Amino acid sequence: MSDELKMPQMGYDMKEGTIVRWLIETGSRVNKNQVIAEIETDKAVVEFQTYLDGFITEILVQEGSTVAVGEAIALVGQEDEIIEAKPKNLDEAQVEEETDNPEKTDPPVVTIPTAPSKTESITMSVKASPVARKLAIEKGFDLTKIVGTGPAGRVTREDVESYSPPDSSTLDVAEIDEQVNESVSLETSVGEGLTRMRQQIARVTVKSKTEIPHFYISVDIDMTKAMEMRKQINQSEEYEGLDVSINDLILKACVVPLIKYPKFNSSFSENGIVSHSKINIGIAISQEAGLIVPAIMDMGSKSLKEICLGSKDLAKRSNEGSITTDEYARGTFAVSNLGMFNVKSFVGIIYPPQAAMLAVGSVTKKPIVFQDDVIVADIMTATISGDHRIVDGAEGALFVNEIKTILENPYQLLI
Repeated sequence: MSDELKMPQMGYDMKEGTIVRWLIETGSRVNKNQVIAEIETDKAVVEFQTYLDGFITEILVQEGSTVAVGEAIALVGQEDEIIEAKPKNLDEAQVEEETDNPEKTDPPVVTIPTAPSKTESITMSVKASPVARKLAIEKGFDLTKIVGTGPAGRVTREDVESYSPPDSSTLDVAEIDEQVNESVSLETSVGEGLTRMRQQIARVTVKSKTEIPHFYISVDIDMTKAMEMRKQINQSEEYEGLDVSINDLILKACVVPLIKYPKFNSSFSENGIVSHSKINIGIAISQEAGLIVPAIMDMGSKSLKEICLGSKDLAKRSNEGSITTDEYARGTFAVSNLGMFNVKSFVGIIYPPQAAMLAVGSVTKKPIVFQDDVIVADIMTATISGDHRIVDGAEGALFVNEIKTILENPYQLLI
């Protein structure tokens, strides 16, 4: 008997997802962890990996359809259970019906194919979800005029539904552009209509601050040696062209403390504290539509070079909308870095169900006292946000100071 492959919960508080594209067909042989579909959530388009082995015996949800988390989207079973795919359109169904009913005397209907309309041609050249594309064609909207709020500027169903085209019968092209710009300006200033991503961010952050008792501990870290080491390794043959970032050093510096203090790599549940065997560190990535926190998976054994490659690959695929299910939903700790925005320090909001987040600001030159002398050093402020239900302030102090010690003696990061 075939087993149900269900819409996964790819992110905290996710309620539904849209099948953007199937990467397999009915009858395909699939293996566990194989990417079989692209699913659009509130925040991103994510690659869905099957958790079952076998044959796709039936696809229950077609591309462009939105279903609730936990609802069956396909069946996986044995080869002899494969159900023949249904006709893709009405014409195919009519052909089959006529074949099955030879006594039918009605003359066949001949359909003359026509070239796609101008609207359809324009629509196909814009990055948009299947639902948005279909809806735009039905309404006769030009997708190039609709501002996309999805991942990487992707036009979503909500963008099409909220779009109000100007009356072209009374306005010329210049007037239409002016009206659209004024409309966008008004919507921006008044704040009407939250996108799905902003709604999701609002739900998660409110829930986090409401249910999680946050505490914060900050330390100043002398990054002088780390900055010098970074310069040296980026000039070396082994790291040539990689450009190891400060954030890569910070990510690597978090690994040992997370092993030493496992509470920071855990989650709170109704049944108690859940410890995670793997270290999956999420990176806060800001996109035009909002913030996402995909994770670099299984960092416990990764070298600095592997972390550097992983972070760049993750950022690239986040913008392309090709994050995997695990990367999107299985982070166990997170780092948020606003140093590139010249921010000195800030506190992060914990991303449930994680136990903590590290927030780091920019590295700036400051005078410090060293052995009865005043020198100029590269200083960075790091702040740990902790869930007081899981960890206490003293443990938070030990944890963030462990990160400080590692970054101030950075050559151990190369081990």
